[in-house]
Amino acid sequence: MTDRTKTPIAALPFTTAAADERIERVADALERHKIEAVIVATGAEAWARVLRMIPDGAEVHWGLSRTLDDIGLTKDLLAGGRYDALRPRYLAMDRSTQGREIRKLVAAPDFMLGSVQAVTDDGALVVVSYSGSQIGPYSGGAGRVILVVGSQKIVADLDEGLRRVREHVLPYEDARLQAQLGVPTKLAKLLVMYEEPRPGRVTVVLVREPVGV
Repeated sequence: MTDRTKTPIAALPFTTAAADERIERVADALERHKIEAVIVATGAEAWARVLRMIPDGAEVHWGLSRTLDDIGLTKDLLAGGRYDALRPRYLAMDRSTQGREIRKLVAAPDFMLGSVQAVTDDGALVVVSYSGSQIGPYSGGAGRVILVVGSQKIVADLDEGLRRVREHVLPYEDARLQAQLGVPTKLAKLLVMYEEPRPGRVTVVLVREPVGV
């Protein structure tokens, strides 16, 4: 028998889906800044929508992303033969002797996929990175950028976005890197994408349900 007297467990900060009206307002703000916004209900819908945007055989790159992992895109990008995936190519190269080739290879992919750590109510996309490897392609290097963003990442402003990074995202990333590589992460580089000079280059797929961190 369920004990109805127990107090419900409150959701952790920065993990709750945003209200539909707020998601719509954020999408409108992104569109005003020449960033295409597509709203979907679920991660499965985001997966299908993104795959429809990428032609078979296209050159594709992506950074490590819990969001892409959660919706099942990473395994599709890695599927042999469907795309010209840059990540497996450069990971097979020798960094000590082919560092220049790796750097140039991943700096300007035709398609760059990923996510962001926060998106503000007025349509600013907040990206924080230690290595900065995705920042160049996001900001201008990639021909097309497709970002999948769960609605739990919507914040009021840049101050709250950085608080989300410090209090919620950074502990997760630090634990992940410590487990995988035995090294900590840091809040080293920051990109704020507020407007896109080339309409049609950047698409944000806003997912109503929480996906990613």
